[in-house]
Amino acid sequence: MTRRKFLQTLAAFSSLSLTGCGWRLADVRATTQSSRSDQLYLYTWEQYSDQKLLQTFSTQTGVKVLVDIYGSNEVMLAKILAGGGGAYSVIYPSDYMVQKMVEKNLLAKLDHNRLIGLDNLLPQFKNPSYDPNNTYSLPFNWGTTGLIYNSEILKQAPEDWDYCWQNRERLYKRMTLLDDVREVMGAVLRMLGYSYNSKDEDELKQAYKKLQELKPAIASFNTDAWQNQLLAGDLVLAMGYSADAIKIIKENPKFKYVIPRSGSSLWTDTIVLPNTAPNLDGAYAWINFILQPEVAAMISKNLNISTPNSAGFELLPKKLKDNKNLFPEISLLEKCERITPLGDFEEVYQRYWDRLTSSN
Repeated sequence: MTRRKFLQTLAAFSSLSLTGCGWRLADVRATTQSSRSDQLYLYTWEQYSDQKLLQTFSTQTGVKVLVDIYGSNEVMLAKILAGGGGAYSVIYPSDYMVQKMVEKNLLAKLDHNRLIGLDNLLPQFKNPSYDPNNTYSLPFNWGTTGLIYNSEILKQAPEDWDYCWQNRERLYKRMTLLDDVREVMGAVLRMLGYSYNSKDEDELKQAYKKLQELKPAIASFNTDAWQNQLLAGDLVLAMGYSADAIKIIKENPKFKYVIPRSGSSLWTDTIVLPNTAPNLDGAYAWINFILQPEVAAMISKNLNISTPNSAGFELLPKKLKDNKNLFPEISLLEKCERITPLGDFEEVYQRYWDRLTSSN
């Protein structure tokens, strides 16, 4: 599942005093001195590899942070399974991928005694369904999937996924859907009254047929390119993630974001430690850095992401706290589902997806 590219810098971090955040630098240096390496390798999404943030951590701890980027959970998993992830101490999988990695015995259990700030997490992130009791992961960012549209051209706001079908002539070749089988199939399943995680092939076939109807009007299936196309005026509507939508809206307020009323997906990106992590001391220092309320609030404010850190949330300005794109109404969230692994049935999804995306 490709996730959120919203490239912005954290210039404020260059002058951020970590000791002023209640995070004692001496503690981190003490833990990293015993490590066999003064380097920390992260495997993460591009939006989480901000150089200012990495440089600040490195400057304050003496631990050099090196980053590799992946564009989808599946690409990351394939690399780890192929034995190409031995250098990484920290990885950022999405929620459903945590389950898969645990099943494949790829993750180390977190030592909660080495973590500072676990109590700062919002209640719904302390015992998530994808990782009970945060045994293997901690939440970093969360959000929803929905529709981003140009309100100057589309005067009537989309209310549900069926807007795309009802307005397909007007939207012809000016709308995109994500290049993500579970998100796209899931959205249509939800529109039809089914679960995002349906394991009923008849229901899946119904979703496939609906997408067949819409496909001639779709400009493309893409997860990132739509952003520049929307800003340039080539598109008027795109399916995307809330984090990307918020970035677009910040650049131009004429763009709006809606969570479809029938429901959508609720996702969380996490931080985990692979069981081959070579620098656990540095990894725990990095996690404790992220858990600090002031740091969590700074990241949320500058990158416009939804923090799972309750203490960090309280430090946000009122304007951000009241931003419904960042922190939606509970009534809407209750209609959203987490994408969960479906075992062998995922092959059925892929079969229909390949048929859809390969046809003219």
